[in-house]
Amino acid sequence: MAVTNLTSPGTEPHDLELTPKQVASLSTDDLVIFQSGFQPAVDEAIAQAAPKRSVDTASFLTLKKAEADDDHAANDPHTWLDPTNLITTAEHVQVALTQARPEAATEIAANTKALIGDLTALDADISADLSSCRITAFITSHAAFGYFAARYGLTQVGIRGVEPDVEPSAARIFEVQQIAKDRQVTTIFFETLVSPVVATSIAGDLGLKTDVLDPLEGITEDSRGSDYLEVMRANATALRTANECQ
Repeated sequence: MAVTNLTSPGTEPHDLELTPKQVASLSTDDLVIFQSGFQPAVDEAIAQAAPKRSVDTASFLTLKKAEADDDHAANDPHTWLDPTNLITTAEHVQVALTQARPEAATEIAANTKALIGDLTALDADISADLSSCRITAFITSHAAFGYFAARYGLTQVGIRGVEPDVEPSAARIFEVQQIAKDRQVTTIFFETLVSPVVATSIAGDLGLKTDVLDPLEGITEDSRGSDYLEVMRANATALRTANECQ
């Protein structure tokens, strides 16, 4: 079985545009996995192509409301930053893949079991890394980490909302600076696919450190790892240091 990503590595997924060839391929693929409400181009393409089978993660995951009032999105789409959501997704994908390829049911079941084992271990490791933090707030380029924060008992402060291309107002920057002071934040986080200029400016004004917190919207050569498991562990390590966790 071959897996094709509609979003190319290094591409900002929020603004994805599909080629006619990509749209046409959806009608012949065995299975399409997506999250409705995240990428309008994908939603439109699926409605047009009517794939044989699809798994829409928004149909079974509990979506959080976007944190900022000025966000265009009603919900926060970054469900994958809670590993337990991916466990649930893997279970649904197993069912759909088995229906599409019943001759491979044993292999699919074994691979799903291994994946769930990896995700369960990841969740346990991150929980241990972030179980006792002197600082519970963290500031990041855009508010992609709501599910992560909720899972591990932290408080996310996004410079931007869930839309990474909406520039923050001067009032929001001032508010973030005040939060950083009040919550004794040590580090302002930026990410690989969003300009670090605002984050580094805030850090410079306050004399704070900067570091990368990756929302895993696209693996690139600058990512701290080659897959989801590695990058999530790198995120936990960065937060463990910045938030002075024991």
